[in-house]
Amino acid sequence: MSRRREVLSWCLYDFANSFYAAVIIATVWAAYYANEIVGNAAGAGDLWWGRAVSASMLAVAVTSPVAGALADFAALRKRLLVVYTLVAVLGTSLLFTVRPGMVLYGFALTVAANFGFEGALVFYNAYLPLLAEPEHQGRLSGWGFATGYAGSLFGLAAALPLVQNGHYGLAFLLVAACFLVFALPAFVYLPADAPRRKGLRQAAREGLHGTWSTLQEIVRKPALRRFMLAYFVYIDGINTVIYFSSIFAAHTLGFSMLQLILVFIVVQLSALIGALVWARPTDRIGPKRVILIMLVQWATVVVGAYFVTSKLQFFILAALAGTGLGAVQSASRAFLARMIPSERAGEFFGFYALSGKTASIVGPLVFGFVSVLSGGNQRLSVLSVLLFLVTGAGLLWGVKAGGPAVALAAEAGGR
Repeated sequence: MSRRREVLSWCLYDFANSFYAAVIIATVWAAYYANEIVGNAAGAGDLWWGRAVSASMLAVAVTSPVAGALADFAALRKRLLVVYTLVAVLGTSLLFTVRPGMVLYGFALTVAANFGFEGALVFYNAYLPLLAEPEHQGRLSGWGFATGYAGSLFGLAAALPLVQNGHYGLAFLLVAACFLVFALPAFVYLPADAPRRKGLRQAAREGLHGTWSTLQEIVRKPALRRFMLAYFVYIDGINTVIYFSSIFAAHTLGFSMLQLILVFIVVQLSALIGALVWARPTDRIGPKRVILIMLVQWATVVVGAYFVTSKLQFFILAALAGTGLGAVQSASRAFLARMIPSERAGEFFGFYALSGKTASIVGPLVFGFVSVLSGGNQRLSVLSVLLFLVTGAGLLWGVKAGGPAVALAAEAGGR
């Protein structure tokens, strides 16, 4: 009963933070900031949004390995999850105060809120190997993402009437409140931190040493090293599409805010289905094969986005992207969880965050600069993402790990 409650609260946290991901990063705030707060006629909104995303990712990338090590050495995993979540909630609530022309203020709040949101995921992801055995981690990871997509749907549905009536600030306050309320079960029921192994100062010192040791360990293990590099590249492409999809739809295809929400609802419904459908195959055929299949699908979406001319075509592409979104995220998390010792999950998921977030510095900047240099031509910006997906798939192909769950024992020898 206790384990079931822990698993449910873990999944519910994904439900909670998906309110933020769906409304703030993927649709309403992204398009509102780029097009209304900054202005995007010549690509300036793209550039500022890319800067905001990249700055927040840089902050997470720099701090997450040490924070992950501190979570393990000083037994602070749950407390850090709470602190980072509260930073995201506060930053989101203050978006209520941003007005058109307040570019730097909106930039600062976006960086703060996204730093809290992305940073919290380091500690949230680190619970996966504690809650499920290796042969079940793929399906639990999939259940978590599926619950998250349900949260996105609820968040978009709740924000829709407010956005329709122009009450953007109230929509941001609603997101902040829902994020906090639905995160509370995780704060209460996730496994308590183990007894502190070190004092805080000693933990910080040994955490820095542990961070360096973990990096050396990743470098020494070919499968782990190559997976981290592949993840670094392909997740950059995927995240860049997510960060700019609503801005592209609004600026290039003329989507209204209502239509943006509707298209993202389509993405979330298809992503929920994709996460559930691919949960068991991730264990059965292995996360590596699932990720490769999804990267082919994502490459198809990117090429299609370059040629899309109608809103109906974009809706179809959005559904195709959604079915691959949950699967690739879930399978990537399960891939890493299989390859690391559970007692050091914080350290390794810190580097997982470092890889993903550092990658997310590059893609948004490339998108923004290509848009500005081409006079606001977002189609060329979208096409640049293809390079990340193809390169990432090529790197992943050579990873000698990530097979079916029954082959875990054989994989252990190759690490």
